Amino acid sequence: MIEINRKKTFTLVEARQLLPIVYRLTEESSREVRAHVNRIEAFSDKSHPSVTVIEAQINAIIERWQVKIQKLGGEPKGLWMADFDNGKGYFCWKYPETEINHCHGYQDGFSGRIVIE
Repeated sequence: MIEINRKKTFTLVEARQLLPIVYRLTEESSREVRAHVNRIEAFSDKSHPSVTVIEAQINAIIERWQVKIQKLGGEPKGLWMADFDNGKGYFCWKYPETEINHCHGYQDGFSGRIVIE
């Protein structure tokens, strides 16, 4: 059972157990965004009012994804990236990685991530 709206630290095992759900949510949201981007690319006039509507839909999808990640206890860190607090820093994941194999300190971002031994 997954706790909703939890704010806790994760062991590596717990973060890895949560990943299939995070991956599925991210895959679905990414697919939706790509479909909307394709719709925008079909417009030769990017200033068309429909483009603004589609962009708002994209932003809503991303925001919905972020809320879902937070409800699972993760922290969204950029587009399709999530961190899981481990008490000393973060286990970090970026779509489409299929495993959580990296971590970084609280002050380090994605560029400071290192492979988990």
